[in-house]
Order: sequence, then C-alpha cells, then structure tokens
Amino acid sequence: MNNKTLKTALLPVAIALAVVIGIVIAPAVKQRQQTTGHLPFSGSKLDWILGMIAHSYVDSVDVARLEEEVAIPALLHDLDPHTVYIPAKDMQRTNESIMGNFGGIGIQFYKYRDTVVVIKVIPDGPSEAGDIRDGDRIVRVDDSIVAGKRLISDDIMGMMRGEIGTKVRLTIHRPGANAPLVKQITRGSIPLKSVEVAFMPNDTTGYVKISIFDMNALSEMTKAIDGLTEKGARKLIIDLRGNEGGVLAVALNMVNEFLPPDCLMLYTLGNASPRKEYRSNGRGRYKDIQLVVLIDELSASASEIFAGAIQDNDRGLIVGRRSYGKGLVQEQRLLPDGSALRLTVARYYIPSGRSIQRPYDEGKEKYYSDIYQRVLRGELSEKDSIIFDENLKFTTLGGRAVYGGGGIMPDIFVPVDTAGNTRYLSDVIRAYVLYDFSIDFMDRHRSRLAGTNDVDSVLAYLSSFHLVDDFVAYATTRGIRRNDADIRVSRALLDNRIKSYIARHVMDNAGFYPIFLRSDETFAKSLENISINSL
Repeated sequence: MNNKTLKTALLPVAIALAVVIGIVIAPAVKQRQQTTGHLPFSGSKLDWILGMIAHSYVDSVDVARLEEEVAIPALLHDLDPHTVYIPAKDMQRTNESIMGNFGGIGIQFYKYRDTVVVIKVIPDGPSEAGDIRDGDRIVRVDDSIVAGKRLISDDIMGMMRGEIGTKVRLTIHRPGANAPLVKQITRGSIPLKSVEVAFMPNDTTGYVKISIFDMNALSEMTKAIDGLTEKGARKLIIDLRGNEGGVLAVALNMVNEFLPPDCLMLYTLGNASPRKEYRSNGRGRYKDIQLVVLIDELSASASEIFAGAIQDNDRGLIVGRRSYGKGLVQEQRLLPDGSALRLTVARYYIPSGRSIQRPYDEGKEKYYSDIYQRVLRGELSEKDSIIFDENLKFTTLGGRAVYGGGGIMPDIFVPVDTAGNTRYLSDVIRAYVLYDFSIDFMDRHRSRLAGTNDVDSVLAYLSSFHLVDDFVAYATTRGIRRNDADIRVSRALLDNRIKSYIARHVMDNAGFYPIFLRSDETFAKSLENISINSL
C-alpha cells in the first residue's frame, strides 16, 4: 500500500478520534473554567482575546495599537490617577528626567518668530566646543530646514538630541556674518539642572531654587548651600514652587541634611506593603541653619514630602499656598518590550500621620480639575476659603495643629498677587511679546553686555533706556493695541519682566531670578519671616 492510499484509509479514523477527544476534553475545559475562573492554558483572557482578534477578525486590525492605546488604558482606568503605563518609545525621555542628563548638543533655544534662536550655550558643552554662540540662528539641522517652519519645540529638540558620541550638522546664521556657517557638533552628556539658581538676597540669607528631585539634586543642593554659607548665609530659603517631585530616596536624603538625629521623616503603608519608616541619621550638615520652604499649588510628591517633614518636625516655616496633594508611592516595573508600568503600591504619610494625597474617589476628571476648582472657590486668594476637616486634625512634634485631606497647608499663607495685573499685561505675556522684545534688545546690545557677570552691572546698563516705552512701541508693531490706563497700572511689572528676561540672556538664571523675585510677594514674605523663633 503506497503512502497516498494509507493516508486515505486513515483519514476517517483521525476525524473520528478528533471528535471523540473533543467530546471528552470540552466538558473538562468548561468545568475547570467554571471552577477556577481561568482558562487552562498559559496567558490571560486578554492575551487570548487579542490573539483571536489578530488571527480571526473579519478586518485587518493593528493589534499592537489596540493593546497599547485601548486595552491597557482601560485596565488602568479605575485605578488611582498616578498608576500609569509608559510606552517603550517614551521611556528614554522619562528616564532622562530621573537620571538628570541626556544626550544632546548643550544649548537653550527659543522659537522667535519661526526662527530657532540660541539663547544660551551651556558652558563646557558640545556646542561651545563647536563654536556655537548665544544669539545664533539655527537654519538647518542636518538636512532638515527649521527656519521658517511651524515646528514645535519638541520636534526641534528631537532633531538635536541623540546618542552620546553621534554627530549633528548645524547650519546657522550669525548676526553680522555675511554667509551661513556650518558647524558639526558631537553630542555629549548634557546635565539637567535640579538647582536652578542659588544667590544671596541679603547679607545673611541664601536662596536656593530646586526644580526637581533627580539623581543629582542632593549634590547640587549641598554644593549650592555650601557656597552660600561661605559667603555668610545663616538663613536659608528653599524654593519648591512648581517642583513636581522626583526620586523619593533623593528627597529624603535632602531632608536629612536639615534634621537632628532620629526624626521621623516619612512612613509608607499599602495593602501589600507593610509600614516602612524613614528616620534622620543626625549627620546632616545644615541642622542649625534657619529655614523657610516655599510651596504652591504645583508643588507635588517629593516636594510635599520635603515640606511636610520640615513642618511636622517644627524645623522651619512653610510659606506660600496649599500644595498639589500627591501622596502615592509608585514603583516603575519594566515589561519585556522595554515599556513600563508605574504602579502605585503604597501611600506616603508624613511625620504627624497625615496623608498628603487628596481624594480621587469621584473620578479622574474631577481629580485633575482640582486646581481649577481651587481657583473657583477662591482658595488661591483667600485662606478662609479652605475648609479644614476636624476629623483630619493632627499635631506637629511641637504640638501645633495641622490638617490632612490633601497637600501641605503652609504656616504663612500668601495669596496670588494680582496687584498690577491688567488685560494688557496678560495679552503681552500670552503672546510671548515680552520675551521676543528681550531677544530683539539683545541682538542690538549683545556686544555691550557680553561678559557681564553681576546683576547690578546689568541693571546699571539698562537704567539708561526707557524700556517700558520702547517695549510698548515694539508690541504695537506686533499687533498688541496700546492701552495707556493698563500700562500705568502694570508699568512696574512690565519693567521687572523686561529687565529679568534681558538679564537671563546675559547671565542665565543667575541674572533672571535676583531681578524677577523683586516683584514676588511670596519671596518677600519669606524674607520677612525667616526666623526659626517665629514657629
């Protein structure tokens, strides 16, 4: 009997066996599924359903997109607002903010009327080595034209960032040059600053602005404070306004620098996470310096842990407005394809026992609109609009009353300063005309200001100009209608903004903040109250 004849003879037998096996196995599968709630195979129901769609659905379906953009978000929808899925394509950018560096060319740039202007070349970076200068206009990145294009900043940044050691070719127009210049830049490791600025507003007080708690934040902070104490600082203002958080361990190490030994800084607790306490070790270098911490409605997570530990241990004053209210612990867990799940595993509790997490049981939409609701309630302008729950009353180490329910309430409340605000000021800020004017000014005066390294010298030079009047004339050419009544009300703020922006071009943040903060009411209050004895 040949093979063909044999297959023909056995075919009915094979079909019969398949039917019998199906009759025997199917009830067993059904019974096991009913008993255990799971299929008797590897993988979840979601895996099986996606597989069925991929192989059997009537139309062509992008299953990968369905999984990434539909299935996973649906799974996480009813969890807390801070459990998030991070696609593999976004992991590099996410890790950059944590690690505090990225591969790039080392410039700050700004889109000025569809032109990419180099605002500041980072010292000792790749662009400085490649002879890129402040004020240069970038016309082309490799073969891509960027001048005159309606590109967003992220697109431009993506062109210039890349792996360390790779090269990028920039075609630039330099004011005063007769022809475009071509510069080849080798990308390097570019640090992301966690400390934006440190300076002395008076002879005894230091000011440090911390923007994020990344892996470099502790070393940057201690270097900044050491420099200030060498100049005579005996009091310190730590500005955490707008700081959205970062790495928990780093924040705790920074708090530790200000506390005596064995102070509770934080504890965490979750359904699958037993209580874990974090206490100071007493080896901090700044245990005796007088301290004020500034917070606002955008200070979140690690910022709130820092401020809460200082407040609950009666170590310093908290000045500003109620913080954001994020008190959930996330662990970032990598998935096989390079993506990650940032999963909430516990809650933070600051030393008094308060949870700083604001409620999210009424849905994510209401949760994310909370800041807007605060504005409507008047919370940013009136402390009395904040309703405290007596059931969430706690006490600090020294017996002062503090409240839970979401965020850190400052010891000294400072409302949003609306003095000098007008429609005209709002219009010129929203249209970026103020900053554009500062670039235009620098194009005409860069050679005179180059090399200036102190704020007083910058202000002395600017004092010979009628900056507000010159700006108003410039703004008119940009379509902003002149309003003399508003300009009178906003003149001081306009003058401050213009000077601080110009000083930023000259000295980066070391020029910007010492001028800009002169019109900052929260900063002014912190200077008035910086004394540990006022607690």
